[in-house]
Amino acid sequence: MPTTSHCIPEEPNAPKSAVPSLSYSSSSDEPDEPQPPRPRRASTVLISQNAADVQRLIGEPGTKLIEKCCGGGCCMAITNNDKLTFERVPLPDNDAYRALQLNVGLIPTSLSGIPELPPKTISLLPIKNDTPSEPTTDSAVPVASNTDSIDFTPRAATENHEVDTKIHPPNFVQPHPPYNVYSARIFSARELTKPGAEKRTYHFDLDVTDYPEELGVDFKVGGAIGVSAPNEASTVDELLDLLLVPRFQRDRKVLLKTESGRWPTVWGDEQARELITTRRDLLTWCSDIQSYPPTKPLLRLLAEYATNPDEKKILLYLCSGEGQGVFCDFRTGPHVTINQLLHAFPSSKPPLDHLLSQLQTLMPRFYSLSNDPHESCVPAAGCSRLIEIAVTVHETPNWRGGPRTGVGSGFFERQAQAFIAAEAAGQKVDLRIPMFKGLMANPLAREFVSDGPMLLIGAGVGVAPFRGFVQRRLKNANCANKVWVLQGVRDSLLDELYSGEWGVHESEVKKVVQSRGGRGGGGKKYVQDEVRAQADLVWRIINSLDGRVFVCGSSKGMGEGVESALVEVAMKKGNLSKDEATEFWGLKKEAGQYIAETW
Repeated sequence: MPTTSHCIPEEPNAPKSAVPSLSYSSSSDEPDEPQPPRPRRASTVLISQNAADVQRLIGEPGTKLIEKCCGGGCCMAITNNDKLTFERVPLPDNDAYRALQLNVGLIPTSLSGIPELPPKTISLLPIKNDTPSEPTTDSAVPVASNTDSIDFTPRAATENHEVDTKIHPPNFVQPHPPYNVYSARIFSARELTKPGAEKRTYHFDLDVTDYPEELGVDFKVGGAIGVSAPNEASTVDELLDLLLVPRFQRDRKVLLKTESGRWPTVWGDEQARELITTRRDLLTWCSDIQSYPPTKPLLRLLAEYATNPDEKKILLYLCSGEGQGVFCDFRTGPHVTINQLLHAFPSSKPPLDHLLSQLQTLMPRFYSLSNDPHESCVPAAGCSRLIEIAVTVHETPNWRGGPRTGVGSGFFERQAQAFIAAEAAGQKVDLRIPMFKGLMANPLAREFVSDGPMLLIGAGVGVAPFRGFVQRRLKNANCANKVWVLQGVRDSLLDELYSGEWGVHESEVKKVVQSRGGRGGGGKKYVQDEVRAQADLVWRIINSLDGRVFVCGSSKGMGEGVESALVEVAMKKGNLSKDEATEFWGLKKEAGQYIAETW
């Protein structure tokens, strides 16, 4: 049987450059060589922590920046306030407002710099003799039988094809023009992490057997798919309740008219449109109601329709030049959703069409493939073609005290839990993921080549696309096709992804580094520490013919740490200065030999 074991270098005399092995590690094999002490930096003194401090330091007559930032205003708009009079406005007495953490004290009785009311560019008009469609009652996809299954075969958008918008976006949602979104059946789903893991990660096998040919574009190793994830049904219903939209109107067809732009098509042509849709569909599939911080135009809109004078005053203050410091702290503070804003200022009930004019488009989310899509035949399923992805659930605190999941990862978790529960009960379900072939120029897929050594460095779900690289490489026993993986995890027993699923030579090519610290008392170790320990391997690969170094994961912490470690490797092994080492990796990135995909 062909093997790649002879491709793994023998352990050199210097232990610091040892090739990764099977064993988990929580501390460096050898301590680093002593480094000369760094010169002490000059001391710094913190003189400003917020906009009020800046205003006090700058003094009179004050400065007003005119650049557009911070959601429609500048982060420093300071005016002379000698002639201003102030009043104390009663604050809304509710948990949603208190969770905003607004530092609103005395408010000037006269405000300046308030933007004009944003225009209404969207209209919702009634259609005669229309009956409401069946409302959505659950965020998970319902069970579908063979007799009433829906035909989700992708086709050009010019074809008139009715879809069930309870589980699939309307045809006019086109993140992949001229094709409609494809509905991929979930073949299997499971949780990769264990209870107690810092983050929950799920694995999905998606059936794409019937995905049509699209101008020769196919799924690629290390490539990505786009997913048109909906807003959660309960969140949409809550928003419609807050806007006092009657339940009988929510699923009734309306004529949508837009004046310009791409919305609600995602990436359609920029033009005026007239479409038949429903209020629920627009909020479920087309408008992002939780991912973006509030802007001044949005707050100005809420102020316009606030009937409580105190709430109106506070909203106008946030829009004004005098309230600029509070506004900027507001935008950079706790995460705020549209629903929380409407709970915080309950007297504001803007018309839905005017609110839609200010909401951002609900954009697709992209997920890297975690398998080799060219070798995905499943004989037990009639040789269905499957693609595999891993999704980590993104959570932020909710103003009610619990967690709030992201749009995409929350949708995947609900689908996974529905699938796992049905499987445990012995039921067969038809659960779907609305997706399309990723059109983004994924550097991992673009720079993947069949020859040359590869070092794959990742942490968390960032290692998922590397699994496909390893699967492809280990099929070839040619010594030019060797590959190594450095995988960073918090705890190998809880957080390690795809343990034992990398191929028959996993123990020879992959090393796991855990940051929690060994259970035997070992100290913490991060993947960037292992990069430094494997300096000989890193330097040999990046200077080999067609050698490549891939980095994938979070930009904060891991991405920055690995980049710094790579610079140190170049300084040490290439006898370069820091500037020269930084330029070295920049040139390697331009040449496609150093590929970093971080977020």
